[in-house]
Amino acid sequence: MAEQAAAPDPVQEHWPHPAVTSHRRPVGEEESRRANGPDWDRYADEYQSTHGEFLGDVGFVWGPEGLTEQEAGVLGDVRGRDVLEVGSGAGQCSRWITAQGGRGYGLDLSFRQLQHARRIDESTGIAVPSVLGTATHLPFRDDSFDVVFSSFGALQFVHDIDLAVAEAARVLRPGGRFAFSITHPTRWMFPDDPTAEGLLASQSYWDRTPYVEVEDETGEVAYVEHHRTLGDWVALLAGAGFVITALLEPEWPDGHDRLWGGWSATRGRLTPGTAIFAADRLAHAPASAPRESGPTA
Repeated sequence: MAEQAAAPDPVQEHWPHPAVTSHRRPVGEEESRRANGPDWDRYADEYQSTHGEFLGDVGFVWGPEGLTEQEAGVLGDVRGRDVLEVGSGAGQCSRWITAQGGRGYGLDLSFRQLQHARRIDESTGIAVPSVLGTATHLPFRDDSFDVVFSSFGALQFVHDIDLAVAEAARVLRPGGRFAFSITHPTRWMFPDDPTAEGLLASQSYWDRTPYVEVEDETGEVAYVEHHRTLGDWVALLAGAGFVITALLEPEWPDGHDRLWGGWSATRGRLTPGTAIFAADRLAHAPASAPRESGPTA
């Protein structure tokens, strides 16, 4: 029997970006925000062009594995409920919420992503009220929403994560649900490489030093991503008055050959790439100062 040829390694995607060098070093909230907002503005056109069809204009995908909210049911019944998406991008998930009978609202740090959201609002006829803002300073009143969620949105890019989680608790009504998907924390041990070479652990799972990209020409920080362990997330949620109701780790589906950054079938068949948390606010969480605007801001 002839030996079967090995499948070629996938080709990594790239987008217009100055030459950068990656580092691991401490980075605060202001520097993270100053880097990641412009980075997403640069990346928005390429992101929507590359992934828009996979996401769907009115679609809710939790991560690169393709698990949908319709399949997962993480948020529960959203009909008649006020739902805020933090890190909403072009509003695909919030638009799906609205199509299911909920009242979806969006918030994103990238102005260019919100421009894409308006474009898709007009083409689909399903408009999602959206604002430019940050996860650490939500411009909404206390107890404004039944659900707050983030599908691979803001949380990995935030340094002051305790404030972001407290803000989610503040704007949620008692009993409301907070749900989010992130890169699976165990992925931090491996290089961001979708090929077989990316399966070799190269650093400590417990090393929480942020990943930073610095522009070679200017020396400016161009991108920042922060890491927390599973235990960190449990402690953060519990400390903000949440009770965890679910932790999903989607398996890579058979026949799914999509390449998305460091996610691929090569890696996804062996190790989780996404973690999805769901937690309910059962008691009033420690809150930051209340804002002046309501959910329709």
